[in-house]
Amino acid sequence: MASKSKILVIGATGYIGKHIVLASARQGHPTFALVRASARADQPPAKAKLLQDFQAAGVTLLHGDLYDHGSLVSAIKQVDVVISTVGFLQWKDQTKIIDAIKDSGADIKRFLPSEFGHDVDRVNAVESTKSTFDIKVQIRRAVEASGIPYTYVCSNFFAGYFLPTLGQAGVTGLPTDKVVILGDGNVKAVFVDEDDIGAYTVKAVDDPRTLNKALYLRPPGDILSHNELVSLWEKKVGKTFKRVYVSEEEVLKKIQESSVPLNAIDAIHHSPVPLNVLIYAIHHSVFIKGDHTNFEIEPSFGVEASELYPDVKYTSVDEYLNRFL
Repeated sequence: MASKSKILVIGATGYIGKHIVLASARQGHPTFALVRASARADQPPAKAKLLQDFQAAGVTLLHGDLYDHGSLVSAIKQVDVVISTVGFLQWKDQTKIIDAIKDSGADIKRFLPSEFGHDVDRVNAVESTKSTFDIKVQIRRAVEASGIPYTYVCSNFFAGYFLPTLGQAGVTGLPTDKVVILGDGNVKAVFVDEDDIGAYTVKAVDDPRTLNKALYLRPPGDILSHNELVSLWEKKVGKTFKRVYVSEEEVLKKIQESSVPLNAIDAIHHSPVPLNVLIYAIHHSVFIKGDHTNFEIEPSFGVEASELYPDVKYTSVDEYLNRFL
């Protein structure tokens, strides 16, 4: 059996990064996390605890920074696979990782840029979400031009972001009397548990079937329309909620009224778009335009994770919702 690749995660302590780091360690990969060298006293307790968890799992902490070329090159020289999970304020700056991979002289088997959402080459997003997705598109083209082997992980919705509100935009918790649904509620979306995103991502790094392709996370039990999601929750709690449907015209009007000037969008990593605008635009893309499921996965550009890795016992939406009972 071939030895498992050594994996470096950049953005290791971020929302999805920590799940990938721990999945890598669990699957037996020598795992390295790039972390900024800051005094222990300066770290928030949660981050200090996370770094302790990493070390307890056998993860090697490498001090470095996305903006310190020397430390990036040094870290990359120690591994076979580089996974970026940086947040959207740093998406554009992943060109620094591409440059460091090239300058390292290392035989990097795979680079996974920070994706973990929609397939940005196949979206019908409106502004201001379109501009944020365009940054990911630019990074994809830069990776391809570099000749570095890659995999793009299209994980769709993070369950931990969208299921605690039952898929509603602009609310902070589960419904008590009504549910607001964008569109007709019949468009299918995909909600994937973050631990499962980690497991599927790490499975892909040494798999020749995912080389230079997109890995789509569409486990069957994670694919539901908004109406199906509401019905599932109603059955669990034994209650019926009033469903308030919002037309696409009304959604677009809300996005436009809340929007920011185009010049601010162009400079997104310096002037972030207001969160409520992004949320409504993302919901429009998924629940009205169907950007998670409105295309077939063709072998020429992609593969589906639950088909490739049936051994991953993923958490279905049905099971996930039981956490809220």
